[in-house]
Amino acid sequence: MSIDAVIKVGGSLSRGDGLQALCREIGRLAELYRLLIIPGGGSFADQVREADRRYFLGSTAAHRMALLAMDQYGYLLNQLIPGSFLTSDLSLEDLPPESGKAAILLPSALIFAMDPLPHSWDVTSDSIAAWVARQVQCARLILLKDVEGLLTAAETPQRIAELPVRRLNEHTGGVDRHLSQVLAASGLETWVISGLRPERLSELLRTSCTVGTRIR
Repeated sequence: MSIDAVIKVGGSLSRGDGLQALCREIGRLAELYRLLIIPGGGSFADQVREADRRYFLGSTAAHRMALLAMDQYGYLLNQLIPGSFLTSDLSLEDLPPESGKAAILLPSALIFAMDPLPHSWDVTSDSIAAWVARQVQCARLILLKDVEGLLTAAETPQRIAELPVRRLNEHTGGVDRHLSQVLAASGLETWVISGLRPERLSELLRTSCTVGTRIR
């Protein structure tokens, strides 16, 4: 079954007041499009980072703990996205074409079993979402952040409207450092847009364009 978009809901969005409005909009959009939601890590992953700083966790332990943090955020999103359901695999048999429900992936068991990515803080939910999009053969990946897109490194940062994948590995900030490698092998159309402006997501799904950064 085809997925219209894989959408990563960034953990940074859980630290402000906009997450509930975004989740209501995702629930509405799921009535029109087949959506697979990938949770970020948010404050749950922050606790893993703090434990790593304090106790010098091994890379594999930190990697797996961060995946479990994504699961926790997934349970939170399930409470906030109307009609959504949780899944731990990519068969998505519970998501028929006209289900009107958003599927939320709890990624830990899948990534533990397949182990497709390096065990490093260079890999976050950005790279995991891109890997998932490739596995389900979805052509569009949307990364929802607390900013309007990727920004230049100038003294007064400006939004980058479009960025080739080959230049993404030269860019600092906004997405994880491993993402360029996953995207280079995938051919995904990837967008970085603001989750604080839910209308951006609606516009992108409706028209294939919005305010943000398109990585091509």
